[in-house]
Amino acid sequence: MNRVLALILAGGEHPALSVLTAERAEAAVPFAGKYRIIDFSLSNCVNSGITNVGVLTQYRPRSLQEHIGVGKPWDLDRRIGGVHILHPYIGATIGWQKGNADALRANIDFIAEQPEELVLVLAGDHIYKMDYRPMIQAHIAKHAQMTVAVHSVGGHEVHRFGIVTVDHESTVSRFEEKPKRSASTLASMGIYLFNKDFLLNALRTSTEENIGRDLMPKFVRETNVHAYHFQGYWADVGTIQAYFEASMALLTETPALDISDPNWVIHTKSAEMPAAEVGTIATISNSMICDGSRINGSVSGSIIGPGVVIPAGATIVDSIIFPNVVIEPGCTITRSIIDRDTHVLQNSSIGHKQNASPNHATPDLLNTGLTLIGAHNAIPANSTIGTNVIIKPRAPLSQGGTPMTIADGSTL
Repeated sequence: MNRVLALILAGGEHPALSVLTAERAEAAVPFAGKYRIIDFSLSNCVNSGITNVGVLTQYRPRSLQEHIGVGKPWDLDRRIGGVHILHPYIGATIGWQKGNADALRANIDFIAEQPEELVLVLAGDHIYKMDYRPMIQAHIAKHAQMTVAVHSVGGHEVHRFGIVTVDHESTVSRFEEKPKRSASTLASMGIYLFNKDFLLNALRTSTEENIGRDLMPKFVRETNVHAYHFQGYWADVGTIQAYFEASMALLTETPALDISDPNWVIHTKSAEMPAAEVGTIATISNSMICDGSRINGSVSGSIIGPGVVIPAGATIVDSIIFPNVVIEPGCTITRSIIDRDTHVLQNSSIGHKQNASPNHATPDLLNTGLTLIGAHNAIPANSTIGTNVIIKPRAPLSQGGTPMTIADGSTL
């Protein structure tokens, strides 16, 4: 694997994740309590023996950069290779990146200087465990200039992805970017393997902004593009609903994604916190509880991040609570995502109704009864917050702690 340079695209803005990406890149969004989304791509690299990794950033990179640091949790703090945080910049011929091809083009000098012969381009916003070695071996065996990883999706989902049509030898014969309908249900996973010389030439001789939308149709017409069929679990969590469903799927009796597999460890930067503390009157069922949490209330069907406080008299149902959230006695939280460092004062109810109208401002984004509370908020005591509600980070919620009643579908 010393022949392969990996580049993780982690710089895009993702408004479909609403408040979760208001102050961080999607790749830095917490997942499964203690992890960040980018941990999966980074761990896949090192578990596959790839130890020269570039992370391309742009949108709100501070949280992502602090998480990755020098790459020690992934054994990427190396003198040769290791992890490289590749920041955007403005130069004589370079502006802010407008797409993933544009991001690669901005780092063409870095790519050219690396000794590896192959370049593996990865999305930093997908949840999956994948050994890249079989894909690399297939690429070499097929003498392909480019290989794209594909995964079967439901026919109702093709509009979310680039859709690939292949022949009997898995050579790509057609590529459609987010079609309304398609006879093929093979979705591009946003994982591309290039011969480095081919990639460099394509970037130097074009001005296209996106690999999928702009370059893939051209590559399919002009060269040998191979499709590698990946059979394992893979989730694009680029929408609130997809993120919530992927998170809740971890709580099933036999989850499709096994994050406890000792043979494929998902590495992450862990906070220095003591073990979770569960009181004698706490009731916990079908939930994940992270280090540093103190639980004395009732938790069911939920994911509780590090450092969360849930006292006696508080009830959490089917929710995701991010790190360092403090919930006071008497609170009831149902089908909600509460971002980090938020304080919910006593006797408040969040997500208290079902079958409410969609969010008025973004009905396509939030319409299934979830409620989103952004980071660094303080919910006044005795407040009632409905469903399909969005409260943005650091919102000026109430003067003097006056209780709030926020109707279903509202945005603050």
